[in-house]
Amino acid sequence: MQTPRALFLSALILALVSGVFAQPAPKKGKAATDQEGQSPRRALPASVKVERDIVYARYGSREVKLDLYLPKQPASGKIPCIVVVHGGGWRSGDKTRFAHLAAALAEQGFAAACIGYRLLPEVEFPAPVLDCKAAVRWVRANAAKHGLDHNRIGAIGGSAGGHLVAMLGTSDSVATLEGNGGNPGISSRVQAVVAMATPADLTRMGDRQNLTAELAKLVSPVTHVTKNSAPVLLLHGTKDALVPMAQSELLLEKYRQAGAQAELVKIEAGAHAFWNAAKFDETMNLSLKFFRETLSAVPASTPAAKQ
Repeated sequence: MQTPRALFLSALILALVSGVFAQPAPKKGKAATDQEGQSPRRALPASVKVERDIVYARYGSREVKLDLYLPKQPASGKIPCIVVVHGGGWRSGDKTRFAHLAAALAEQGFAAACIGYRLLPEVEFPAPVLDCKAAVRWVRANAAKHGLDHNRIGAIGGSAGGHLVAMLGTSDSVATLEGNGGNPGISSRVQAVVAMATPADLTRMGDRQNLTAELAKLVSPVTHVTKNSAPVLLLHGTKDALVPMAQSELLLEKYRQAGAQAELVKIEAGAHAFWNAAKFDETMNLSLKFFRETLSAVPASTPAAKQ
């Protein structure tokens, strides 16, 4: 008999195969940049430096790594850091997939921790969530070393990455989702989230025949929204054929009901991975404005270990 976790994993894989979260086969030519698996290769800005392959979590002999993008000449004082989480249906991609987003953030004065995380089927849920929590704890624990402000940590992600950063913004008080990847006792709370094309309620996604409601609910951002959830900017393409707009609308409504800060911007004519190509500039302009406004308002008096 399959365990509940195995049943949940099977259902997620079925959803991926059936196309609910699956990524289309890459197309030849320019159109490929609109697909989840085809991120543009952009030259690293001259004003940005990268510290690569930093281990942020360990599970026995298994290491999970990030690349830290930093402005070469940051503004005086400690700078905010944005955790950047790639998409890929939780089963493909690596920390280089969203490198163009991380570099753009660093070019504008932010630090950006562009993370990899353990993928299905190597692991089962909620392991990807646990890795993202460990990444935030690493940033906070190592903030002083890298000139970062541990009080001002944001997160941005798209598709599966959107789901994961939405979990960061809503579930910091859920002890069962912290994991043991490293830096225990340090808060995994983030202060601002940009979640793009976000699966927000997994109980309403895909074939439910084998999906255990308990586990689907646990890893759904809508489950954990409270008045203390991190402010969120939801971005969703109006032509997204993979994740329904209704998913972002559900999360927006949960935020409003809880009295927490949320905004949904519909990216006109945006396909699923709108942040990769024609809508890249629009995506970054919206995200930068949100992070500047939100993170600048964060009080700078919270101890790293008790936030």
